[in-house]
Amino acid sequence: MPGRGERLAARARRGRDDFLVVAAALLPLVLFVARERQIAGASGFPLDDSWIHLHFARNIAEGAGFSFNPGSPIAGSTAPLWTLLLAAGAVVASPSLGMAKALGATAVLAAALLTRRAALAWGARAEVALIAAVALLWTGPVAWGALSGMEVSLAALLTAAALLAHGHDRPLVTAACAALAVLARPESFLLIPLFVAARPVTFRRVATFALVTIVAVTPAVLFSLWTAGTVYPATAAAKVEGGLVGWLGGVREPSALTWVWRPWAFLTEWIAWLVTTHWLLPIALVPGLVLVWRRAGPALGVVALALVVHPLGMALLAPYRGPAFQEGRYSIHLLPLVMLTLAVAFGARGREGMGDTQSALSPTRPNRSSPSCGRDEEVQLLAPPGPLRNTWIGTVAVVVWLAISVIALVPAATRYAWGVQNINAMQVHLGRWVDEHLPKTVRLAVNDIGAIAYFSRREVIDLMGLVTPEIIAYRRQGEPGVLRYVTETCPEYVIIFPAWFPRLASSTDILRPVYRVRLERNEVAGAAEMVVYRLLRCAV
Repeated sequence: MPGRGERLAARARRGRDDFLVVAAALLPLVLFVARERQIAGASGFPLDDSWIHLHFARNIAEGAGFSFNPGSPIAGSTAPLWTLLLAAGAVVASPSLGMAKALGATAVLAAALLTRRAALAWGARAEVALIAAVALLWTGPVAWGALSGMEVSLAALLTAAALLAHGHDRPLVTAACAALAVLARPESFLLIPLFVAARPVTFRRVATFALVTIVAVTPAVLFSLWTAGTVYPATAAAKVEGGLVGWLGGVREPSALTWVWRPWAFLTEWIAWLVTTHWLLPIALVPGLVLVWRRAGPALGVVALALVVHPLGMALLAPYRGPAFQEGRYSIHLLPLVMLTLAVAFGARGREGMGDTQSALSPTRPNRSSPSCGRDEEVQLLAPPGPLRNTWIGTVAVVVWLAISVIALVPAATRYAWGVQNINAMQVHLGRWVDEHLPKTVRLAVNDIGAIAYFSRREVIDLMGLVTPEIIAYRRQGEPGVLRYVTETCPEYVIIFPAWFPRLASSTDILRPVYRVRLERNEVAGAAEMVVYRLLRCAV
């Protein structure tokens, strides 16, 4: 047993390392905010979808329930847990840009702190665990997630928490964190069977994960059935382009596309996204996925296979856009696993590296006697020492890695800033224009619903079907179906990208342009021009 002095020293080291992680978070956040001010001139979100979350959150906080148009409940969020967290923030503070960014930044910081602890729990040396946490914070997609108002920060936090609990062989906590991650980012579901298979598969283990997952997701499934008529949210029903979920929803496509071309495209896009995130990531992960089995056995090695399964699972189950879409929005939650895998593969402790406060355990059997799963010294794996010992080679490797991280942050911050500029200049501007120039009682048919609905607070018809699932059947008929739906539902105004609906936009006997916005440099908007039209006639 370690003495009191050793315990105090260990606690001091933990506090120091946590402080260093918090301090490291300032670099990407300050850089991104600075670029945002330089390019956009004001704070904002880099995606219109962020305003969808915030609009839902405000309605929930104001007592209108989980609805986009108050009084009409709808499962219109693919990340309901994040929407509910924003709603809680709206109740405590306000449904504001600052509140959403604060929650995102806090979630990312917590994810980094838990990643450090998870690396220690899986046998990484203290300095390597610290580097893993800093490296996580210094990736462009994670910094983007912290300030984007999107759910990816919460999904990353829950993934890191599941990895930490799994490192301490706490199946109930692991299952709970993994199941909640599904409610933050549905792609997280692919982690659950890997967590089950990573340790000896018993009836109790399978039942624990199955029961916890069912309990967590059933309310969302029932709400979707009630409001959208499917077991998944209207957002998924509107977006999914094929795969198993698309097939269940009536989408038919060539078998070669389903089983060959799309999986290959998603896999190559995944690799390209890893390169963009950090130039050395794919190179390091190839031996890393092998070495992590040697250091930690299948307990972590099986879970690390998610880094291969993820793009293929996306392609086969519910494809919409690839793993790199919108800064890797569908992939960011796996970056804690990426950093954990590399930390254990290349920085595992050996026998000679054990501190006095650590126990010698088997490679796949963590210490469960500690009362807290956050204790850094709880797990020590018996494995050969990792390559990154305290030598000049290890020091150079760390310096090079972090230097590349910083270099890659600069273009990432610029992309984020242009995203904010685009959304502020188009969707936010139009939302405010509608609020100032159109009657409060008008209904709008819109293809980008977030900021326009948030700032105008008008009732909207979603031409993409995210919160108007009734239009999905019409959309399957192509643009003529959308045109028919618009004339049947008869909104007073239509706000669309003409490039998305050329036939509708050119129907001068049906629509008359009233106002338009055009971006000089379009980076994230669906098209460079968005136009407000007055609807001239409806179907009789």
